[in-house]
Amino acid sequence: MEWHLSKAEDVILSMAGADGGLSSDEARNRLEAQGPNELQDKPRLPAWRMLLRQFSDFMVLVLMAAAVVSFLTGEGADTVIILVIVVLNAILGFFQEYRAERAMEALRRLSVPQAHVLRDGTACVVQAAELVTGDMVLLESGNAVPADLRLVEAHSLRIDESSLTGESATVEKQTAPIDGVDVPVADRVNMAFKGTSVTHGRGSGVVVATGMRTELGGIAGMLQQDGSSTPLQRRMAAFGRQLSYIILLICAILLGTGILRGEEPLRMLLLSISLAVAAIPEALPALITLTLAFGARRMARQQALVRKLPAVETLGAVSHICTDKTGTLTQNRMKVLGTLDGVGADGLRPGLSMLELAMALNHDVHRRPDGSWSGDPTEVALLEHVEARYGAGTVEALLGDFPRSAETPFDSERKCMTTVHDMGERHVVVTKGAAESVADLLSPGGDREAMVGEAHRLSSEGSRVLAFAYRILEDGSLYCGERDMQGRMSLAGLAWMADPPRQDVAEAIALCHGAGIRTIMITGDHPATATAIARQLGILGEDDATLTGRELDRLDEEVFSRCVDSVRVYARVSPAQKLRIVKALQGRGHSVAMTGDGVNDAPSLKAADIGVAMGISGTDVSREAAHMILLDDRFPTIVRAVQEGRRIYDNIRRFVRYILTCNAAEIWTIVLSPFLGLPIPLQPIHLLWINLVTDGLPGLAL
Repeated sequence: MEWHLSKAEDVILSMAGADGGLSSDEARNRLEAQGPNELQDKPRLPAWRMLLRQFSDFMVLVLMAAAVVSFLTGEGADTVIILVIVVLNAILGFFQEYRAERAMEALRRLSVPQAHVLRDGTACVVQAAELVTGDMVLLESGNAVPADLRLVEAHSLRIDESSLTGESATVEKQTAPIDGVDVPVADRVNMAFKGTSVTHGRGSGVVVATGMRTELGGIAGMLQQDGSSTPLQRRMAAFGRQLSYIILLICAILLGTGILRGEEPLRMLLLSISLAVAAIPEALPALITLTLAFGARRMARQQALVRKLPAVETLGAVSHICTDKTGTLTQNRMKVLGTLDGVGADGLRPGLSMLELAMALNHDVHRRPDGSWSGDPTEVALLEHVEARYGAGTVEALLGDFPRSAETPFDSERKCMTTVHDMGERHVVVTKGAAESVADLLSPGGDREAMVGEAHRLSSEGSRVLAFAYRILEDGSLYCGERDMQGRMSLAGLAWMADPPRQDVAEAIALCHGAGIRTIMITGDHPATATAIARQLGILGEDDATLTGRELDRLDEEVFSRCVDSVRVYARVSPAQKLRIVKALQGRGHSVAMTGDGVNDAPSLKAADIGVAMGISGTDVSREAAHMILLDDRFPTIVRAVQEGRRIYDNIRRFVRYILTCNAAEIWTIVLSPFLGLPIPLQPIHLLWINLVTDGLPGLAL
């Protein structure tokens, strides 16, 4: 149900709850009916079944049949060697598969062990797994959200949802219903979602979904779907089937012809086994594994850690790279791009503008022991800008000279934060907020309209714009809040900021385009921000399209399949939509690489032909779901890995052709010998030696 559309009190009533929370007895009954607030995993395949599955390949079955026939005919040495090869390949495949699927364990680590709730009208602490719908949960700064909540109270409440939505900035929460249909998760500002964290303020909310019914649970459900096989695995499986059918056909013809000519059946059966052993390239799995392992080692030196060996070759076949914006193309930290001082805002400190003083005073950020700032990323960027210009310690010095005496925190209705600072007998009031809200506080004049127009222009280019206003009071008791300041403040100026692109990304994207690889941005961020960054990096051209998640929902599969090749930027998309985009590109025959760092990226990382997670900023969930991890979180590293993958793909083709040429000579030798009246020239054990040693070592060199 879309709880964000309803009033908070209506949600409480529909949940049969109360402002004072559920009774203990009611909570116990609901827990029995709904089950625990935990992410459920699909039944895991037992290790013994996983091992047996390694023997299901058609070429392996042919080799095992050859081993059985060799044993029945008394060729014990042949039997042992064939079985050793089969078992070694199976063990290698088993360990690769056994290590691969741990994404659900990482998701569980996001679960919160305890939660603060109201039960029987009093606040208490319960296990998060015991939460049920209708529970009233209390939130404060530092808490992780234990379930999906419809917020009832929000006092300066901000929540970091970047791992779930891809939105780089913290989200200011409110309690009013949201109008509209198909509202994306990132815009449901009256909701709090399981697995996110409170960074500022406090609030409360009624539980509307638990366990697998939460947004996080939906992602967990998508992760339980089987991942896609790699192009190498698909091509090798097809190659193995075709080769095996040809071998069986030739063996059947040889056996039947020999028996019709009056040859001894046992001798012809042994000859057919020899032919099968000669034709099957036993060294090929080992050679491919070694080649991929060597490639993975070279990639690790270039900061690309491969978790699943077939991904090494898959990189060489990539035609589309779908990349997240935040943390991959950008630095995942806000940075002030520019400032604009207000007319006549000279400042109260020589050499320091009024705007810079306002930036240093009006914030709710604290210094960590290591010297870095802790708080909202936007405010941190403002302070870093001031310190970059005037030196470390400037902010503390200014706060010491202008001590704070009063504060009105930011909230979603006012969209402003105001602080009052003492300066001797006088006081300075500083307000920071959205341009439209600050404009209402300014004295009448040209500053107001010009400031709002400039703020709109900067916002359309993808920047986040904050306006600052101030007023000097002779008596601090005159300050009674924003209403008292209405129309009486002066403009200090504007500051605009953004999450800037990483260095070398534009060059790497241009290199991809030159190599025939298309780069597509898929982000949960705002369309204006995504479009501005995409144009700056060269992803979005004049004829390319941008699509939002809401627009994507209106397209059926057939229409979307026709237009997917022309879209370069997807904004405000959900995890399910990311998965849909990847599958649509794969449906068009493209080999897709997907990058990401958040929980919301995990399903599409797993479904892509090659999932690439961030090693530094990435969550455990994304790293476990991916095929490859970037140790330096840099997009150019992907380009270097693609180059290595193409080189490896060419090498694999070379030694496959070499091995087939060698085996063809063996096949002709064995097939023609009985027709020429010659004895069997090579026994199966001889052929295995040739295939593994004289074929394998030159193939390894290639």
